[in-house]
Amino acid sequence: MTLIKTDNEIAKLREQGKVLGTILQQVAARVRPGITTAELNEQVEKLIVAAGGRPAFKGYGSPVPFPAGLCASVNEEIVHGIPGKRALVRGDIISLDIGMEKDGLYTDTAITVPVGEVTIATQRLLNITAEALTAGIAACVAGNTIGDIGAAVQAIVKRDKMSVVRDLVGHGVGHAVHEEPSVPNQGRSGQGMLLEPGMVLAVEPMVALGRGEIDYLDDDWTIVTADGSLSAHFEHTIAITNGQPIIITAP
Repeated sequence: MTLIKTDNEIAKLREQGKVLGTILQQVAARVRPGITTAELNEQVEKLIVAAGGRPAFKGYGSPVPFPAGLCASVNEEIVHGIPGKRALVRGDIISLDIGMEKDGLYTDTAITVPVGEVTIATQRLLNITAEALTAGIAACVAGNTIGDIGAAVQAIVKRDKMSVVRDLVGHGVGHAVHEEPSVPNQGRSGQGMLLEPGMVLAVEPMVALGRGEIDYLDDDWTIVTADGSLSAHFEHTIAITNGQPIIITAP
């Protein structure tokens, strides 16, 4: 992990994050029954390149590089869904996860949105996961610990009798797609790495209606709930400061 120490670098990261957050909103607004995940990916890549950036996820990983700029994860798919010919149908939910590299800096953000009308339980899942992200961000204060973030997320999810996806975590970001430290969505307050100004973290609750255990599809990337239950995923890039956290990817 490399700290983002200068005000100029924070300002550049925030400028980039605003752009990425706006792109995420624009793509989320296109979600509708009948659209394919490949069409959503095409829009993501087009907008990131038009902004002067590079889709950070495309080509990432080994031995099988991720083939797209968008992670498009539908229903029981938690993260890393590969865009393709799948057409969305009314009642689905889809996690849209995007990253951008520009001038050597990286930002990362995600949202889960409904496709048309969804059930009350499904909408509750989306609401609780978004609330858990807000709680996790509020804990991103210098002097707190990584455990404080996880405890804040976990408290919201547990309150509503849903499950944190324990095997998947947030991470450091800023100078690479993924950096140390890991940022679990569970934990104990006061435990783990101390948060200090200059840290940049991707805080990303992943929540399931079922048990929250995971399985992998044969494409080497897509991670699903083992019990087939719906899952949601929300994420922001956050900068730790001497005061309140900066939501880098707020549009």
